[in-house]
Amino acid sequence: MSRRPTIHDVAREAGLSPATVDRVLNGRERVREETARRVYDAARAVGYHAAPLIGQRVQADLPRLRLGVVLHKERQSFYQQFKSELERSAAAVAGVRVSVQVEFATSQAPGDFASLIDAMAGRVDAVAATAVTHPEVTDAVVRLNARGIPCFALLNDFAQGVRQNYLGLNNLKVGRIAAHMISHCANQPGKIAVFVGGYRWHGHELRETGFRSYFREYASQFHVLDTLVNLETRQLTYEATLDLLGRHPDLRGIYCAGGGMEGAIAALREVRSAGEVALIVNELTPESRSALISHEVTMVIATPLQRLCADLITLASDAVQNGVPSVSGQHFLQPDLYLPESV
Repeated sequence: MSRRPTIHDVAREAGLSPATVDRVLNGRERVREETARRVYDAARAVGYHAAPLIGQRVQADLPRLRLGVVLHKERQSFYQQFKSELERSAAAVAGVRVSVQVEFATSQAPGDFASLIDAMAGRVDAVAATAVTHPEVTDAVVRLNARGIPCFALLNDFAQGVRQNYLGLNNLKVGRIAAHMISHCANQPGKIAVFVGGYRWHGHELRETGFRSYFREYASQFHVLDTLVNLETRQLTYEATLDLLGRHPDLRGIYCAGGGMEGAIAALREVRSAGEVALIVNELTPESRSALISHEVTMVIATPLQRLCADLITLASDAVQNGVPSVSGQHFLQPDLYLPESV
């Protein structure tokens, strides 16, 4: 029968004295977080029976951050990935005890986002959201700040001037990256289409601006058609793409600046050969990955969710512990670019 691990085994594994392990285990004196964490990791490594209790004591001594997050499109794979990554980052962060509350807006209506943001007050220490740019949303952020609750904009830079930080991609550059790839992949000059999710997504507008400016500057042999609004839905994008393909036999490229890419993929599969029309989409999901492999998608421009979530927790924790910062900023992340041969 194997011997049950003791405090001495934990101390030997951690490289500390048994007295230090005893202090962590029984909470006799405060020890440094790094030391407590070493004891906890060692206790788990040797199978010490009180490892869960040590973990509780380590967590109890840490500062607390209750982070409220408002997302949308609950059924979309990307936002489910986003929620999962937030939870993983909260569990992995050192030096702070983080809990995450995620709510999903049921539509793109500004009031839906504003209501969810308002409802976070009193329940959380900081709020982060993917929300549309609208005065209702801005007013909700102002109300949060008045209560000392910092608010961070995710992916779409809403409430500029009152939100604490924007975290996401440089959307102007994202649009230019998409245009660069289409202009180099199209076999001959022709028409180019671009979809945005709606009229209130500032990030989509910036992507469209960057997209068009690149073609004006470097690829004037292409004609960018009037922008189409797809409300980030599969069906609208599918129907609009079929219509585009029917009316423009010389369509050479499509850029989905927001959601709804599944509809464009489905339409191209039906009426064009793989690679005949260059398609650039955002975010790597099971569907976009599959379409990359089959060459129906030319490139995916993806948000590095792991880095975004880790950085958000760091910034939110700092804002809560040191007071709401008076200067708003932009925290740009480098996009992950995926090609058919890189997945």
